Amino acid sequence: MDSTVPLGKRLYGRVTPPCSKSYAQRALAAALLAAGRTTLRGIELCNDTRSAICAIEALGATVEVVDDNTLIIEGGLSPKVSTLNVGESGLAARLFTPIASLHNSSICINGEGTLKHRPMAMMIEPLKELGVEVRDGGGRLPIEVKGPMRGGRVVVDGSMSSQFITGLLIALPVAERDTTIEVRGAVSTPYIDMTIDTIKRFGVEVMYHEGDYSEFYVEGGQEYKAIDYTIECDWSSAAAIMVAAAIAGEVMISNISTLSRQADTAICRALERAGASIIIEQDTITVAHRKLEAFTFDATQCPDLFPALVALAAAAEGVSTIYGIKRLRGKESDRAEVLRDEYEKLGIDIELDYDKDVMRVVGGKVSAAEVDSHDDHRIAMSLAITGLRLEEELVIKNKECVAKSYPSFFDDIESLKVK
Repeated sequence: MDSTVPLGKRLYGRVTPPCSKSYAQRALAAALLAAGRTTLRGIELCNDTRSAICAIEALGATVEVVDDNTLIIEGGLSPKVSTLNVGESGLAARLFTPIASLHNSSICINGEGTLKHRPMAMMIEPLKELGVEVRDGGGRLPIEVKGPMRGGRVVVDGSMSSQFITGLLIALPVAERDTTIEVRGAVSTPYIDMTIDTIKRFGVEVMYHEGDYSEFYVEGGQEYKAIDYTIECDWSSAAAIMVAAAIAGEVMISNISTLSRQADTAICRALERAGASIIIEQDTITVAHRKLEAFTFDATQCPDLFPALVALAAAAEGVSTIYGIKRLRGKESDRAEVLRDEYEKLGIDIELDYDKDVMRVVGGKVSAAEVDSHDDHRIAMSLAITGLRLEEELVIKNKECVAKSYPSFFDDIESLKVK
């Protein structure tokens, strides 16, 4: 764990990341639509997962908490509410709107905080084409839908997010008619793979040419089957810890597989390019600090990695180039602008070139400052990782927002610090 540059805080030890909230939310939605009792294991209750649990209960499921990591869900779509609140989860909004549209009752989907400012316009016309009555709030929440969604042929703009495509792929198998979904400009395609993988576990099939995300054929009238399913660990959360280790020590990440379909497995490539030590074993990955060099990386298909990548680039010698900044405008914050502004406070220069869809980060020393998470969990984690390079504690405004995806993040970092 010896490092080649002075470090303010040094990390050493082992961490098991929380479960993938992306897989958890997909599995909860499928369990809602399944007849019978589904057991979900490995669940950890971050805010987004809690929002999905509340959503499926509002839409008719019964959820039994067996222990801290196990749920039993009695499925059945039978809405109990006229307003469905999905908290601050963008995935939940774009996932449960199509599912709510399967029913013939009128349901208003609403959210909280930053979610009310995130774009939802991509859902409106496709839902109407599929037979849903829709009243929207100018391309933002709240959105009111009244089904039933019948199926048919529909064109979807996938250039901003794949989350609505996920919602359609989960909902449409139980629609009355078959559906062909034409997707224009699909992004975040590994998340579509995760969706297809999840529903296949529940006995539902989608037809498409593997590697081609431009068209999907969904047979209507399928039935979800209740299953016993263990949710895998979250690579997005693991990425934050892995970058922290690359900057400030040596950490073993347990219960994680490089065979995962999650997009953020790509962090391994970025760490290797930056010069960090990374050892991959059967279900563990050990990352250790080495002298870090500037790197080039395309994060278009894994935009959630951007904040962690910026922390890595800020600690690397030279100018790192990260592609895909156009993907950051519809997140919990305008992440490209926020990363530039907050890292500037710490003495790190970041250039944004929207014409070339690129961010350039000039690595170097950081200086103490009070920074703001902008209520964005991944920004808070990124700033905290960079704060490991300071001798003093970094003050992060609203750092509690990490509860959206990784409630124990700061506790885990504290447990790893060498006393």
